[in-house]
Amino acid sequence: MRILVVGAGAIGGYFGGRLLEAGRDVTFLVRPRRAAELTRTGLAIRSRSGDIDIAGPPTVTAEALGSAFDLVLLSCKAYDLDGAMASFAPAVGPGTAILPLLNGIRHLDLLNARFGAERVLGGQCLISTMLDAEGRILHLVDTHALTFGEQSGQRTARADAIAATLANARFTLQLSDDILQEMWEKWVFIATTAGITCLMRAAIGDIVAAGAADLAASLLDEGTGIAASQGFAPRAAFLERTRAMISAPGSPITASMLRDIERGAPVEADHILGDLLRRGGDAGRASLLRIAYAHTKAYEARRAREPAAGTR
Repeated sequence: MRILVVGAGAIGGYFGGRLLEAGRDVTFLVRPRRAAELTRTGLAIRSRSGDIDIAGPPTVTAEALGSAFDLVLLSCKAYDLDGAMASFAPAVGPGTAILPLLNGIRHLDLLNARFGAERVLGGQCLISTMLDAEGRILHLVDTHALTFGEQSGQRTARADAIAATLANARFTLQLSDDILQEMWEKWVFIATTAGITCLMRAAIGDIVAAGAADLAASLLDEGTGIAASQGFAPRAAFLERTRAMISAPGSPITASMLRDIERGAPVEADHILGDLLRRGGDAGRASLLRIAYAHTKAYEARRAREPAAGTR
């Protein structure tokens, strides 16, 4: 199975690198600058699960794509999705499956509209990675899980074949019979943690110390209600785990969106917070989700006007 990994950044580079390590047929679709960097330094992963150094990993630029791949693994940020779709479109043929690892749900709507829902799988990953100044991928915690499945929830020969191809690499793989439910639950979790930590500019433990754990709980309740209204009510076990996490004294947890704000980077405000609010009908002018979304949009407005604002 020929696999095209869109990008060789912190997430795509990690999972693509693990698949290369396991002997799979992987090519990275990258911009010319990253292609030159990988040619010069190789693909490097630093992880407690095992380091990788791959000299000259296979790469291709969008201009050079000339044939279809069997699987496209997509892990870009939501604000880069339009450009990413344009770049890998020549690699999509009649038998190509697209496996996105973005958070939220809106990207499925866009991918379905562009390529046809029959080509698009549901997927998500649970991992914490970053690129260092030398372009190496740093795996920050032990977790490195990838879950995927058909949007319909059916078990298909295609899904089984993809699972067999991705199996036995050094990450946790799960083929799900209910991937949309799992994606919605992760979305509610991320919206809760991103919303409250960005709004308060603080870690969960600091919010708890300030006596504001109830605000995080209220944001979770709001997201839960929206998910339920869309037919994806979060399950009891998920809610129990999440409530414990957002009320844990001393917890250092912050959302990656807050870390992006702190370094003045772009954020997925529309994809994570705005789209959830929209699907809830924008009910309640003073809803906490709306306030959190407005907070991140105000950051975006300031960043556009004063690019260094987020770094101070």
